[in-house]
Amino acid sequence: MSRNVFLDLGFAEDEATERALRVEIALRVELLIRDRRLTQKEAARLFGVPQPTISKIVNGKLANLSLGFLIRMLVRAGLPFSIRRGIHAEDIEVAIGDRG
Repeated sequence: MSRNVFLDLGFAEDEATERALRVEIALRVELLIRDRRLTQKEAARLFGVPQPTISKIVNGKLANLSLGFLIRMLVRAGLPFSIRRGIHAEDIEVAIGDRG
């Protein structure tokens, strides 16, 4: 059993890595929304997306949200972030800095 559930489900390493990154970014965005006590409408303004997109993220419905789209949300919000993948696909870290 690895730390990347997508590898365990049989996805190829590249796809498993991308899926894990999408989930990790979405989780970090959700935590930021919760920590700042933002409504979905306020979060939508911060990230420059429609409110239903925030609802999808908060409810874990990421199927139609690409990794690139999620990264662009972070850029639009002006949030510093880092993404790191180690030697193995399960070695993934995402950090989103909160400037305020």
